[in-house]
Amino acid sequence: MAGIRDEWQPPMKAVHAVVGALAIGLSTGAAVYGGWCWWRAVSSSRWFWRLLRAGQAAVVVEAVLGGVLELVDHKAPGLHVLYGLLPLLVSLIAELLRVGAAQMVLDAQGFSSAAEVGTLPEDKQHEVVAAIINRELGVMALSAAINVVLLARAAGTA
Repeated sequence: MAGIRDEWQPPMKAVHAVVGALAIGLSTGAAVYGGWCWWRAVSSSRWFWRLLRAGQAAVVVEAVLGGVLELVDHKAPGLHVLYGLLPLLVSLIAELLRVGAAQMVLDAQGFSSAAEVGTLPEDKQHEVVAAIINRELGVMALSAAINVVLLARAAGTA
C-alpha cells in the first residue's frame, strides 16, 4: 500500500501546485477587475462574477486536493493548512455579507422594505438597485483580494 501512495503522491503534489496557481490567478483577476468595476460603479460585470466563481471553485478543489494529500501521510506545515483553509471561510463570510447588502443599502437610504423602493420613480429605483449591486461587487472583490494574499501565503509556507 505504501508503494502505491509513493507512486501517485508526486503527481498529486504537482496537481495541487497547479490548481493553487490557478486559484491565485483567478482570484487576482477577480480582485483587480472587481475593484475596477466597483470604483467605476459598473453594474454589468458578468466577467467579474465568472472570474470570482471560477476562483472560488479553484479554492475548493485546492482544499480537497490538500485534504487528500494530508490523508495519505503527506503532512504539510500547520501554517500551510491554515492559509489554505482560510480562503474558504473568507468566501463564506463574503457571501453572507453580500446577501445582506440589499438591506444595508435600503437602511442607509431610509427605506424599511423593498416594497417602498417600488413606489419610487423608475430612475430612482435604478439608482437603488445600482447601489446594491455596487455594494455586492465591492464586498466580493475585497474577498477575492484577501484570498489572493492568503493563497500566496499558503504557497509560501508549503
